[in-house]
Amino acid sequence: MSSDSGITTRLQWLWLQARRRLWFRASAFSALAVATALVAIVAERYIPWELSDQIGAEAVSSLLNIIAASMLSVTIFSLSTLVAALSSATSNVTPRATRLLAEDRRAQNALSTFIGSFLFSLVGIIGVHAGLYGQRGRVVLYVVTLFVIAGIVATLLRWIDHVSRLGRVGETADRVEDTATRALSDRHSRPFLGGRPFPEPLEPPPGARPVPAERFGYVQHLDMRALQDWAEEADARVLVASPPGTYVDTRWPLAWIEGGVGQEGLEDVRDAFSVGDMRSFDQDPRFGLSVLTEIASRALSPAVNDPGTAIDILGRATRALATWAAPTPAEAQETPYPNVAVPGIRVDDLFEDVFLPIGRDGAALVEVAVRVQKSLASLAGTGDERYQAAAARQSTMALARAELALALEHDLSRVRDAAARVQALASGADPFNQPVA
Repeated sequence: MSSDSGITTRLQWLWLQARRRLWFRASAFSALAVATALVAIVAERYIPWELSDQIGAEAVSSLLNIIAASMLSVTIFSLSTLVAALSSATSNVTPRATRLLAEDRRAQNALSTFIGSFLFSLVGIIGVHAGLYGQRGRVVLYVVTLFVIAGIVATLLRWIDHVSRLGRVGETADRVEDTATRALSDRHSRPFLGGRPFPEPLEPPPGARPVPAERFGYVQHLDMRALQDWAEEADARVLVASPPGTYVDTRWPLAWIEGGVGQEGLEDVRDAFSVGDMRSFDQDPRFGLSVLTEIASRALSPAVNDPGTAIDILGRATRALATWAAPTPAEAQETPYPNVAVPGIRVDDLFEDVFLPIGRDGAALVEVAVRVQKSLASLAGTGDERYQAAAARQSTMALARAELALALEHDLSRVRDAAARVQALASGADPFNQPVA
């Protein structure tokens, strides 16, 4: 999933969602394939007669028949493989990660190429048997067919390498980590989505009018440009109460409005909020971290019992969280939407999304409990005061859970030593003076 920090309007976001769907890419490749097969009819007048005498209709038809027969089988096999990978990810990783697999560009390009090649061959066969191509038109079709075959071979080679990893736990974790890191980076550069900060607690100022949601669901996207344009025109201020990732109902408002506004204005503000059944990764970096943590929780379940995967996820989550501790970029100070106030993301919430579930589910496993403390020590060692405070709190809670779950004193001693390291780093000192492994 690409970084889409420039996606601000609702139409841009909807266009982005459409481009990520398999049907969109397959339709585009199919339309291109049909157009390519038909262009030979127009281009035949530019082919010399000497070359056209050397290629007959039978040669072109044979190639097209081979492509049509083989691409139909390859497409069915590839679709079956993709469905099996999605099923495997649902069972072994987390259902929330299947969306990223379904949006995988390499898989979509491969399937679209196979479907497009199949349609290209069908249109070519129909055109040849219907007499739509003259002698020179068949030359164009023959040359294009050779290029199509070369494209199919290259796509097949890439697809064979890719399909061997698709749906595996490690490959899926890579995608989730990449998505979470990019969402965190985008939000780090625009902590309030380009608006002003809305400090906690989220309480409306006196006289502000609420904008209630019309349905239950998650806020998936916020059209900041539409809110700013409306607020400027109405001489009002919009205070966002439900940023992306918030579950809303008909009682909790999407936003509050300061200034005179009628029913039409409420509808305009409400239309800037895209509410759906599931959370979205784009403007909701906490969702990426939650999905990453779900992989660890699934691995720590008694049915799977795979602490190694949980330890790997802790390393990935630590790398993703470190993005938030980087120096604030210059664009974070820019406010292109000054009439819109948006709540920021609390560092405590980011730490809780990661370390609370893993610390709970892995408390009885000393290797996981120690790794939780070492990950917290890494983040506390960044020097960011917010990280130090959050790491100290999560370390204390994780240690308390381990003390209840672990029976062997030697194991408890290891966890306590690791937790002491976190507290030392959180206070600005490191008496152990040892790197975190």
